[in-house]
Amino acid sequence: MRWMHFGSPPNNMNALYKLINYRGVQNHNKRSRLGSSAILSVLILCFMTIKVQAAVCYADPKQAYEYLLAQENYETQAREQAVVDINSASEGELVTLDGIGSSKAQAIILYREMFGPFTSVDELEKVKGIGAKTIANNRARMRVQH
Repeated sequence: MRWMHFGSPPNNMNALYKLINYRGVQNHNKRSRLGSSAILSVLILCFMTIKVQAAVCYADPKQAYEYLLAQENYETQAREQAVVDINSASEGELVTLDGIGSSKAQAIILYREMFGPFTSVDELEKVKGIGAKTIANNRARMRVQH
């Protein structure tokens, strides 16, 4: 398939290119080809504008840097305040808890798969490497949903 003047298509635009097949357009006159090109251009433009998010512009680089730091702090706070259901949490969610690294998160998941869902947050003490202090530090952020 030949791609007119647009070059090779982006991976996420394959559906658009299937709508307008160049081979079918080849057999039509020049006016038809221009109409198809215009339709394709409008469709591409529509999909590109949907995915674009407006970014805040700053004349001063210091203000831009402060804005980025503030955004990062908001994301960190949101992540740290999120409640984690220990019966359905993934490794990535468990790692957000204080004192829980990748190996302890995997141990929690393995215990859950072997012995079934936890009945209380205190039952986490049965998992190797998880102690009362880790549970106490994270109690407000953990829950058990049956």
